[in-house]
Amino acid sequence: MKTLELSRRQLLKGAGALIVSFNLFPAELDLFAQSASAPGGAPDPRQLDSWIAIGQDGTVTVFTSKVELGTGIKTALAQIAAEELDVSWKKIKVDMGDTQKTIDQATTSGSRTIERAGPQIRQAAAAARKELLRLAAQKLGTPVEKLTVKDGVVSVIGNSSKKVSYAQLVGGKRFNVAIQAEGRAGELKLAQDVKPKSPGEYETVGQPVPRFDLPPKVTGEAVYVHDVRIPGMLHGRVIRPPVINTAPATIDEDSIKNVPGFVKIVRQGNFVGVVAKTEWAAIQAAQALKVTWSKPATKLPANREELDAYLTTTKSFTTLKAVERGDPAAALGKTKKQYEATFRWPFQMHGMIGPSCAVADVHGDQATVWSGCQGPFRTRASIAGLLKIPEEKVRVIYREASGSYGRLSNDDCAEDAALLSRAAGAAVRVQWSRHDEHGWEPKGPAQLQKVRAGIGEERKLVAWEFVDHSLPWTVGSRMILLASEQIGMKPKEQGQGNGNQGGGEIYAFENTKVIAEEIPWLQPEPIPLRTSNLRAPGQLSRCFASESLLSEIAADLGADPVELRLRYLTGDKRATDVLKAAAEKVQWQKRRQPAENSDAPSVKGKGVAMTRRSGGYAAAIAEVEVEKSTGKVAVRRITLAHDCGLIVNPDGVKNQIEGNIIQGVSRALLEEVAFDGNGVTSLDWGSYPILKFPEIPELDIVLIDRKDVSPVGAGELSTVPIPAAIANAVFDATGARLREAPFTPARVLAAMKGTGGQKS
Repeated sequence: MKTLELSRRQLLKGAGALIVSFNLFPAELDLFAQSASAPGGAPDPRQLDSWIAIGQDGTVTVFTSKVELGTGIKTALAQIAAEELDVSWKKIKVDMGDTQKTIDQATTSGSRTIERAGPQIRQAAAAARKELLRLAAQKLGTPVEKLTVKDGVVSVIGNSSKKVSYAQLVGGKRFNVAIQAEGRAGELKLAQDVKPKSPGEYETVGQPVPRFDLPPKVTGEAVYVHDVRIPGMLHGRVIRPPVINTAPATIDEDSIKNVPGFVKIVRQGNFVGVVAKTEWAAIQAAQALKVTWSKPATKLPANREELDAYLTTTKSFTTLKAVERGDPAAALGKTKKQYEATFRWPFQMHGMIGPSCAVADVHGDQATVWSGCQGPFRTRASIAGLLKIPEEKVRVIYREASGSYGRLSNDDCAEDAALLSRAAGAAVRVQWSRHDEHGWEPKGPAQLQKVRAGIGEERKLVAWEFVDHSLPWTVGSRMILLASEQIGMKPKEQGQGNGNQGGGEIYAFENTKVIAEEIPWLQPEPIPLRTSNLRAPGQLSRCFASESLLSEIAADLGADPVELRLRYLTGDKRATDVLKAAAEKVQWQKRRQPAENSDAPSVKGKGVAMTRRSGGYAAAIAEVEVEKSTGKVAVRRITLAHDCGLIVNPDGVKNQIEGNIIQGVSRALLEEVAFDGNGVTSLDWGSYPILKFPEIPELDIVLIDRKDVSPVGAGELSTVPIPAAIANAVFDATGARLREAPFTPARVLAAMKGTGGQKS
């Protein structure tokens, strides 16, 4: 009997959907256009052809290892290239994330693409324009100074009939031009001897160009990594219960021998998987395979209380200092009034709507991997280490996946597929189940902050001491992934820090210390509570703690919380401007105390919070309504002012801010990983709820465009102040202070009754 496989799109076509045509892959000519013309080996960053190609039809292709994660960078990078080349953005194609065709520009993470890859693309495009003008000058017999360019056509100033197009100059051919290149990855500096345009000359940068990636996503034509199919491909699943991973004591191979389509069981070290002819057969085999596991040596905290005790009593392995000024400990002893509070933040998930998926085709010492990873070159290195083959023998081809928020910085699924493919001798596709994803995705770390502050003469805040106790990333660029750990590879260090921004370092308190203590979290065996970078790593928690206590102090002093912040933002005009912009947008009314309680069943309040992150500034004002009988919080409106320097695409930035706010509300109100001493118990969307469409608040965004400031990313900044603004709005409505996220009805109700929520 033959097995009929239908892709989602084939099903849609068969069902008479409006989609009339589609391609699962770009045409072969497109896929290999650049590498086919490159003489031998990997692209060289010192060759202009490694960055820019011009087709016979005048289309410009930009090559970059950065990848589109749903954030709009594909369009923004195209705008930057179009600007320098003086061509329409409609003529720009961006070829992303193929390690055989691009230069390593570092992982797409930390909201740093526009900041770091943007200048690289800009300089490459400027160098291309310079070369094209040189060629045009020769062709037209006119000095470069007498030439002008419009939409890829070079003409003589004052004689527009004398012209030549970019396509006529180099269309379909190589530039064969060397450019300057110093440094590597995110620090790579290109063509520094070429002067790009000044912001005053920009015509394309700064415009709300429609995002390239959205129309095919809306019509269903977009090709995701989940759609990749290779002739002869098999399907795999890994057997990985959501508890501490140990060695398989027994594997009953007979338990799945009758599953139709089953091919083989794969075991390497503690890694156990199955391979089958179809995905359904792989699912059935994985579910039916009887495995007993040995007793774990690892002991995990069984609940939040045990975790807090671990965080506060375990010696850190490193301290990250955000600021250290004066002597806050000594100053606190001399102040007239002191404040002290402890704040808690849970493990949270990246919560990709689409689970991890990858296809690997491993033969001998050659491997090709199709992945939705954020760092193709990082995945290439991990696969090479896993298979013990040279990196240049591994090709990683990016295909877009679900929005990942840092999850696919560390692509576990690609390693799973590679191990299964090598064992099966065929290409293998692996897609994690929802239980796999919730159980084994590396979580955003749990945190606990202790904050002390003191008021001196003239009611001045003179001492601020902020200590973040955080778990580091046990999964990161310097660590190893799950499959690697299961086959016996060992990490070489304790982990990577969870950041140190957001603890109040933005304010000019006379005596200030803001530090983050990183608590060891590596265990003898892989655990479901493994940790990694989650959007704006660690900063939502720190901002929630610092901005909450600051508003609490303002109320205690009878000061307006906006005015109090402005008092200590001395010397930082951008911070001052962004806070004032948000306040002006909502016509902020001074509020020195929480609203008086009323007999109404629900009460309303407004709260403010702000932050600075990686060169950008954001201030948020939340408007909430709290149901007094239940403690349920409804966020009605978020107003946010945003300054990320020069804005490349205002519509794209606004898209990013909207997504950031919505996820920030979700993380503040709902998201918390449940666990016990064995592992994770939040294994589906029912046990790990996220914000639903009817719960999304009204959004009001103020963009501050600073053409004199280099652009930075907008992918993380605006999510940071949202939980703090909501907590302060709840305080404004009820007078109850929240010390622990998420702000569940039970926690809010306890805080309102004074029976919880304030554990210090």
